Amino acid sequence: MKLDLENGVVEMAHGGGGRAMAKLVEDIFVRSFDNPLLNQRNDQACFDMSAGRLAMTTDSYVIQPLFFPGGNIGSLAVHGTVNDLAMAGAAPLYLSAGFILEEGLPLSDLQKIVRSMALAAQEAGVQIVTGDTKVVEKGKGDGVFINTAGIGRIPDGVAPSGDRARPGDAVLISGSLGDHGVAVMSRRENLAFEVDILSDSQALNGLVAQMVAAVPGIHVLRDPTRGGLAATLNEIALQSCVGMELDERAIPVKGPVRAACEFLGLDPLNVANEGKLIAICADEEAERLLAIMRAHPKGSDAAIIGRVTEDADRFVTLKTAFGGTRMVDWLAGEQLPRIC
Repeated sequence: MKLDLENGVVEMAHGGGGRAMAKLVEDIFVRSFDNPLLNQRNDQACFDMSAGRLAMTTDSYVIQPLFFPGGNIGSLAVHGTVNDLAMAGAAPLYLSAGFILEEGLPLSDLQKIVRSMALAAQEAGVQIVTGDTKVVEKGKGDGVFINTAGIGRIPDGVAPSGDRARPGDAVLISGSLGDHGVAVMSRRENLAFEVDILSDSQALNGLVAQMVAAVPGIHVLRDPTRGGLAATLNEIALQSCVGMELDERAIPVKGPVRAACEFLGLDPLNVANEGKLIAICADEEAERLLAIMRAHPKGSDAAIIGRVTEDADRFVTLKTAFGGTRMVDWLAGEQLPRIC
């Protein structure tokens, strides 16, 4: 049986455990993810690990549309999992990938998604070493869902955590906000802007490696995905029992993204990002860390955007461009559903 990768679609037989499934796995997944551990063709990946601290994470991706400006569900799945490991200061090593495919999904789309995953993994220096495939009936899967898990090694002396922010610390962001959420929404709603808005989806482990090498005592690393900067900083404030004061003028937002948010009635601080990170460090290390971030291509627009404060109420506030102050609260409800 030969797969028709140009005109064929996913069929229920592709999840049935027989010859059709074996052909799908071999021609699309194994061929794209090719590496020695995966090529053992076992139901698990076995590997040696040196002593030290490890980080492990898992995530699921259900984005609509599957393809968006700047990426697709496949590259996003790799970037998101790599970044979750990187936020522990870890160097990602291995990923797993589980696919739930909907009957009728074009095989050409599946191949594009898998190839983009392979490229994203290669660029991040991580291997996809095991996985699983299931097929559900048409109308019950929305094309494809992807579940990933990842494992990475944490360097000695590195221990960022959401409960380590301290009053007086500096709050840094690695670049402009809102790109991913606006890119997905523009494709979903068929909106056209004068300037193309691309998702910022990218792996941040290379940037983080340089950051923790230069400033191993970074207190907090976090990527502001769902809920954006606002939700992430409120979460950290609760974990660390502190408050935060931000400066609106210091927070980078691209002009087209800001204009699109105004048009759509969105607050850029609530919009999801998939290629940015928040770093919180001691004030005396902030300028050094900022220089390290700006020297890396994925942190060239980094900025110090605020300070951690002593606040029993754990409020996050924003000094506006007009000189006033407002609360930066959790998002009420789902602003942009299905963005990751």
